Amino acid sequence: MEQYFSATQKMEQEVMFPSLLRGVFPQQEGAAPAAGGHADLYERYQLLKAIKPMVEKGLASVNDQSQTGADADTSSDDNDTMDAQLEERLSHHLAGLQQVLTHLTRDANALTRRYSQILEQISPSEGQPSW
Repeated sequence: MEQYFSATQKMEQEVMFPSLLRGVFPQQEGAAPAAGGHADLYERYQLLKAIKPMVEKGLASVNDQSQTGADADTSSDDNDTMDAQLEERLSHHLAGLQQVLTHLTRDANALTRRYSQILEQISPSEGQPSW
């Protein structure tokens, strides 16, 4: 989770002119640019920016629910089976969330690297600005 937030924060700090990403498509190493219905990096940037608040809000609501859920009384006989099912479901969903966050982190890092390359192409003698 921290890697995701770090990657998106770095992306937001470095990408000063998102419009430079219009028409630039992600490239995989050793592969030609993807053709077809794939989103350009500008669309990915917008998506990553839109997702971040949802992840932050979702994390906050999970923390709030866990605090209120801890106060509820339950009978241990009926809930043993239900607890095992809940643990299994939670484990499944956390694994899925981890995969999604890993993918989003990789996208944010790749987008940031590509943006830096674009800036270097625009002004190769100056390098990256040092604000």
